[in-house]
Amino acid sequence: MAVQTEPVRRTPLTRDRVLRAAVAFADGIGIEALSMRKLAKELGVVPMALYKHVANKEQLLDGMVDVVMSEIAPPAPGSDWKGAVRHRILSARRALLGHPWAAQVIQTRSSPTPVVLAYMDSVIGMFRTGGFSVDLTHHVMHALGGRMMGLTQELFDAPPSPGPQAQPVTPTEGAGDYPYVRELAGAVVHDEASVVGQGCDDQFEFEFALDLLLDGFERLRQQGWSSAGRSGPARP
Repeated sequence: MAVQTEPVRRTPLTRDRVLRAAVAFADGIGIEALSMRKLAKELGVVPMALYKHVANKEQLLDGMVDVVMSEIAPPAPGSDWKGAVRHRILSARRALLGHPWAAQVIQTRSSPTPVVLAYMDSVIGMFRTGGFSVDLTHHVMHALGGRMMGLTQELFDAPPSPGPQAQPVTPTEGAGDYPYVRELAGAVVHDEASVVGQGCDDQFEFEFALDLLLDGFERLRQQGWSSAGRSGPARP
């Protein structure tokens, strides 16, 4: 008599499983390689099965952003506004650094996802409950810009990463015309993976700029700063 074996039960396909698989795929292979067909193969399903959970690739990318944003630690209870904002932003930076493709995808979204909006709302709320006027908070958010998401804002794109035997690059041709550039370019290299240039520690530079901004915001709050009468073109 033949022995009947029970069929292997597949893990049910859910939206959460699809999104987390897509995040893992992008982490491992890169966001450029991600497609609905490849993701379906990774999950062991036909591509049409994915469309029951995400309507298209754009919706898939939105969901992936929300998965990454959900890794941001919640606001620290009992903190003053500055400590709370700093904690939240640095947590966002850790989340995005853990998924190198995420910043690129966030910047390509036509509008913020609900989870991104909730994060922005929480940061704005920290300023408002910390005693900032609506007017000052508005300008604070402009000043923070991408730093609110933990992104570093630099004037120039980073050059390609040098090989292990590469020497620090210093300007030579016409260096006498740019003495201060040459001086800074000779700084000690202490972060080979830096995106802001050799001689720069990404995390230190990010926190340095963030702390300067937060200190400046507090000074304006204490002064009761208002933008009234400050708008319009700059005058000589």
